[in-house]
Amino acid sequence: MVKQQRTALITGGNRGIGFAIAQALAEKFDYHVIIGSRDVSHGKEAADSINGEVSIVEIDLANRQKLSQQIKTITDIYPSIDVLINSAGIYPPGKVLDIDIDTVEDALSIHVIGPWMLVQALVPAMANSGYGRVVNVSSGGGSFASGLAPSYAAYGVSKAGMNALTLQLAKTVPPSIKVNSMCPGWVRTRMGGEGASRSPKEGADTAVWLATLPEDGPTGGFFRDRKPIEW
Repeated sequence: MVKQQRTALITGGNRGIGFAIAQALAEKFDYHVIIGSRDVSHGKEAADSINGEVSIVEIDLANRQKLSQQIKTITDIYPSIDVLINSAGIYPPGKVLDIDIDTVEDALSIHVIGPWMLVQALVPAMANSGYGRVVNVSSGGGSFASGLAPSYAAYGVSKAGMNALTLQLAKTVPPSIKVNSMCPGWVRTRMGGEGASRSPKEGADTAVWLATLPEDGPTGGFFRDRKPIEW
């Protein structure tokens, strides 16, 4: 019997950690990777540098109306996606009393509302097929135990919201669907800066592990370096 190729949608898959995840799933695991990018031309550049089956879709998580139509287009083309990785993110500075509320809204849209819309659209098909993996690329900055990144209030609050979404979803779906959050650590990306201690490949490792979990793998957890961390 021929093994069915898995399909993975990765938001923010055109650069940084998202790109490293896309590359690993396509090249090491032979997944059909769908790169979600706000700018399709950037997605195409990323796809062209990956050896494997890679497609590109337009996803703008900051624009709810636009995103709703984009999700419909995606599900029309790909009615059954096996893996969803919510990797797109922003890292705006600002403390809770002075940060611009439009910036807060953007962070919530990209880290919580957009991923929530995607799971509502994609997870039912996972349940019907009897297989699914959802990986939310979160952060220690969204951990209550780590202080919620007070100098980056919108980031900390929205990543905490992403973690809450992870738990809510994990408690709702059947055991065949694994839902987890992960923290990549401090990674050399446009967001993390050149002085960061980890490469994108190192930052992506736990997400790739969670995306390819076996049947008896964990669900409803928060991980760094493949080990549980505190919420």
